[in-house]
Amino acid sequence: MSIRPIVQLPDKRLRLVSEPVVKIDAEVKKLVADMFETMYEAPGVGLAAIQVGVPKRVVTIDATRGEEEKHPVALINPEIVWSSDEKSVHEEGCLSIPEFTDEVERPEKVKARFLDLEGRTIEVEAEGLFARVLQHEIDHINGVLFIDHLSKLKRDRVEKKFVKGAKREAAE
Repeated sequence: MSIRPIVQLPDKRLRLVSEPVVKIDAEVKKLVADMFETMYEAPGVGLAAIQVGVPKRVVTIDATRGEEEKHPVALINPEIVWSSDEKSVHEEGCLSIPEFTDEVERPEKVKARFLDLEGRTIEVEAEGLFARVLQHEIDHINGVLFIDHLSKLKRDRVEKKFVKGAKREAAE
C-alpha cells in the first residue's frame, strides 16, 4: 500500500467521466488499498479513483468518525438507482478542493448498486452521512464536483481562487 498524491482543482482530470472497471484484478485491489491509505491519511471519509489520477469507476468510503470502529467500503462501478424526494442541506468539503466548504442540498436517502472486491453485486440503502458521501463520490466518477451544486457565482469564485493558486505555485 502507498499514499498517492491527491489531484486538486483546477486539474482538468477532475472533470473526466471515469471508465467502468471491466475486471476486478490485482491492479484494482492495489488501487483500492492505496485509496484507503490515502483517504485515511488525508483525512477524509470518501475518495474516488479520479482524485488520485486514475479514471476508473472506483470509490472508497468510511463514514465513521473519531474513535468509532472503522467500516471501510470499496465500491466498484457504483451507481445511484434511487433517490428520495426529501432533501437535506449539509456542509460539504472535498480533498480535491482543500480548505473550502459550503452548504449543499442533496437527497436525504439513496439506494446504490455496486460490485464489491469479490465481484458480487451489492445494493445498499443509505441515509445521513453515508448517503451524502455516496452521492459526493459518485459525482466525482461522473466528472461532477460538489461546487457544481452551488450558485454559478460561488462556483466561479472558487474556481478562480484555485486557478490563481496553481499559477502562483507554478511560478515559484
